[in-house]
Amino acid sequence: MKTELETLVTALYVKTDDLLKDSPHLAPWRPTVGIAPQLSDAELVTLAMMQAMLGFTSEARWLRHAGAHLRHLFPYLPKQPGYNKRPRKAADLLRRVTRLLANDTSMWSDDVCIVDSTPVECGRSRETVKRSDLAGWTEYGYCASHSRFFWGLRLHLVCTLRGLPVTFALTGAKADERETLLDLLSAESGLVADRPGQTLIGDKNYFGRDFEHQLVEQGIRLLRPARKGEPDRPDAPLFKPLWQVIESVNETFKGQLDLEQHRGRTPSGVIARVMQRILALTAAIWHNDHTRQPILRSLTAYDH
Repeated sequence: MKTELETLVTALYVKTDDLLKDSPHLAPWRPTVGIAPQLSDAELVTLAMMQAMLGFTSEARWLRHAGAHLRHLFPYLPKQPGYNKRPRKAADLLRRVTRLLANDTSMWSDDVCIVDSTPVECGRSRETVKRSDLAGWTEYGYCASHSRFFWGLRLHLVCTLRGLPVTFALTGAKADERETLLDLLSAESGLVADRPGQTLIGDKNYFGRDFEHQLVEQGIRLLRPARKGEPDRPDAPLFKPLWQVIESVNETFKGQLDLEQHRGRTPSGVIARVMQRILALTAAIWHNDHTRQPILRSLTAYDH
């Protein structure tokens, strides 16, 4: 166990515990009368983040590892069935902690963001498609970046140029990226109000006169490459060097945080596992920012 990871874990636990002390209503609901959980909600958030950061996609293997190596941090660990249920019920808490950490960084107020979507595959066999509890939400879609079809969801992500997740959504694989972005901006109206004159960078899928007009009405300037048959856009030289950021963020999710190996089999399970990974990336950026590290999105000090 690296000292750097322990420092991050301690800081996250304290931050979450303070949040729950100030706003106890944010904790997952549980009956007033009953057995109090031995693993606190702050410990649960920390444990869930560590699982994603250390690359354990199997909860059974993770609990065995934690029981053998992390008893000094977590004196009590639940059995697998109990641990499997707790993050699902705490998904909203994971989201709120993620937003709290993002707000507590120097880049939260950046006025240039990047938007894109990436596949979250949920199954490959026909039997999985027919029997899965995810049917009705997941769909067949096409990933142009990798020239492949997949069955699953899409993670729509808006992040800063330094990779900090600002807002996100999970949708079916065929969901229109433009409509999803407008829905995100509508649901998170404060993000636009707090960033007057914001610039948003997207790929060729974020096109359309009505779509761009709606962004302009919200004070958002859109940068994107010209589509086939369109004249060159005046802001094209600014696009290419910045676009690699979102591809790099997606690669961090998939290559280091195992986004497509989430192993979720129900909607609540997939949501919790995706939230774990977004929390892990946000926590690393938050900690790197506060400790003045040169590369904010680096997970090297924490993922082993």
